[in-house]
Amino acid sequence: MTIHDFIKKRKYLIWWVKDYDALGSESIVEATLNYGDWDDVQTLIKIMGIKKVAKIFREKSQPSKVGRQNYRLDVKYYFNLYFNKYA
Repeated sequence: MTIHDFIKKRKYLIWWVKDYDALGSESIVEATLNYGDWDDVQTLIKIMGIKKVAKIFREKSQPSKVGRQNYRLDVKYYFNLYFNKYA
């Protein structure tokens, strides 16, 4: 299963998108961590690997002058702890 197959089966995570193949991994990780359940997160980690998911999360969850980040505060707090322990 690819990351795009994963998100196509979970359209409820990114319901506003029409072309799921055009999504970047950063958008898929963000949507899954923000809106997915625990099974969604674990499936994403199986597909991408925990180190890659953690790397994307760490890079994109920090506020910056360039770009955006839409991680909810509770999601940022939890996954900072989770990835610091397991990744």
